[in-house]
Amino acid sequence: MVHLDRITTRTGDDGTTALGDGRRVAKNHPLIIALGSVDEVNSLLGVLRSGGLPLSMDALVERLQQDCFDLGADLCCPPGTPIGARVHRLGTTEIERLEGWIASENAQLPALTSFILPGGTAAAAHWHLARTVARRAERDLVTAARHADPAINPACLLYLNRLSDLCFILSRRCNGDGKNDQLWVPAR
Repeated sequence: MVHLDRITTRTGDDGTTALGDGRRVAKNHPLIIALGSVDEVNSLLGVLRSGGLPLSMDALVERLQQDCFDLGADLCCPPGTPIGARVHRLGTTEIERLEGWIASENAQLPALTSFILPGGTAAAAHWHLARTVARRAERDLVTAARHADPAINPACLLYLNRLSDLCFILSRRCNGDGKNDQLWVPAR
């Protein structure tokens, strides 16, 4: 369990921040940017839980939030370090859980005949926003992976990719199981 007794440390006043292993990097380091995007996804999931979300989805979203913290820990605590040895690494369990949710939730939706416009109910719109931020987090992590030493756990990229897919599907579920999706009409 994490113990935080001080929030303001002043150690980042010089434009750096610490990774889990104690290394200090610039706050605009690609890994920190990716971590920030993961944090944004998690915050959007919290917005979803704050209201307008079907009660049946709450446990699923809480699990996603827990996973996002595990993802952040995986990224900021490199393997091969004392703290890295104690961190849970994302793997097949998390990926398969997401893929299972994707399959079961998508089975309840009609097939798409066009792209859909982001929006609809407030919950659907927030799912779309979470989807786009998850895609940005994925892109940010691809960039960070190019600079990473040691290498980033590849399951982290897979997780973000599947998470954005699930967010899309859940947006449709919150739009009357896709019945209220507004289709894109080219050149309209």
